[in-house]
Amino acid sequence: MAQSKATDFAGKMAELESLVTQLEAGDLPLEESLKAFENGIRLIRDCQTRLSSAEQKVSQLLEQSGQLNEAPLSSHTLTE
Repeated sequence: MAQSKATDFAGKMAELESLVTQLEAGDLPLEESLKAFENGIRLIRDCQTRLSSAEQKVSQLLEQSGQLNEAPLSSHTLTE
């Protein structure tokens, strides 16, 4: 298993899903399974970093009296 080819979040997630499918099938030799697992861990960490960075950048903009005010994005906002 080589280093991740995907550069965007969606591509990395697709690559991770592919690795999971391969590992669940159980058809890979032990050495390849370990490499796939290690690559999957790298992909997960990268995706978590990207999500954390995006979470820090995202904020909810509220318009009050014609002005935009920045407020932190809450999990409550995501479910509405």
